[in-house]
Amino acid sequence: MKEYQNLNHTRWNCKYHVVFIPKKRKKRIFGLLCKHLGEIFHELAAHEEADIVEGHIMSDHVHRCISIPPKYAVSKVMGYIKGKSAIAIAWRFEGRVKDFTGEVLWARGIF
Repeated sequence: MKEYQNLNHTRWNCKYHVVFIPKKRKKRIFGLLCKHLGEIFHELAAHEEADIVEGHIMSDHVHRCISIPPKYAVSKVMGYIKGKSAIAIAWRFEGRVKDFTGEVLWARGIF
């Protein structure tokens, strides 16, 4: 029973296996970028009260098993993680300005 988490009136254990890809499935994720992405994903998930249970980052796609509270929509949490991670990667690795928000790193949708 310790694997369940609590909210005020509920006990829950909601884990989702999510897969998403870079735009046009280009092999863009490798080396230092891979390590940095893992750190970014964990920080962003914690900001949304989610927890990344397990994950793998491949050169052309990302697998994540993520635990999201039932009060949040999976699409909203994943949209936040994908959007903010793209901005962080553009800022750090591509030398973009601080308030840059137009980088398209990930393809639309999740599976």
